[in-house]
Amino acid sequence: MPEIHQTAIVSPEARLAADVRIGPFCTVGPRVTLMAGVNLVSHVVVDGRTEIGAGTTIYPFASLGHAPQSIAYKGEDTGLIIGEKNLIREGVTMNPGTASARGETRIGSNCMFMAGSHVAHDCWLGNNIIMANNVMLGGHVTIGDYVWLGGGSAVHQWSRVGMHAFVGGMAGLEGDLIPFGSVMGNRAHLAGLNLVGLKRRGFSREVIHDLRNAYRLLFAEEGTFQERLEDVAELFVSRPEVMSIVEFVREGGERPLCMPNRET
Repeated sequence: MPEIHQTAIVSPEARLAADVRIGPFCTVGPRVTLMAGVNLVSHVVVDGRTEIGAGTTIYPFASLGHAPQSIAYKGEDTGLIIGEKNLIREGVTMNPGTASARGETRIGSNCMFMAGSHVAHDCWLGNNIIMANNVMLGGHVTIGDYVWLGGGSAVHQWSRVGMHAFVGGMAGLEGDLIPFGSVMGNRAHLAGLNLVGLKRRGFSREVIHDLRNAYRLLFAEEGTFQERLEDVAELFVSRPEVMSIVEFVREGGERPLCMPNRET
């Protein structure tokens, strides 16, 4: 049977795995699903159609699954899906989706959300993401795998952040950040590649070398951006890491591409 503290309020309709632990003063709503090994440390509130994956630990005063902060939301049946083995620290907020958009907010697995970070409605996040303290994601944001967002940074609604990218602390990202890219500043500008992250994750020197050459060509000053993009695609067609950048740019989105600051 789940281990439920006597001060917790848990709906009898909630779906709980046998080894779930629910600590003091937690509240769990009727449409919540907690998978195996989920641990609500204390003072955690989970509501709405929310599913939390196996092995996830949630710390005090986190609020998950309450109505999205959107004036378009009128009580529709939308959801929040959280993957496995996530670490959700104090005061984190995550909202479900909206009916007029994706309908769900999705969180991958093996992510860490530090104190005070916020995931807004209709965000889709990949795996192995780290959001430091007080990071704010606007609605409809898409974050790729292995992205690191520094403390106090903010991502504008509808923006996309490609895999293995880095958003510097206090940065305000208003557009799309290419895979492997690194941004800093308010408002954020592209400052190069996330070389520290690439080395930490074991990318070879050859891959990093090609990524750097592709980056220099893509953001050079000669020719148009579209011409440079096609040149990169032709020169590095056999390098999947570079082609992930090309595909990200070609796919496009609601926001403009984050570019280098030519004035510095």
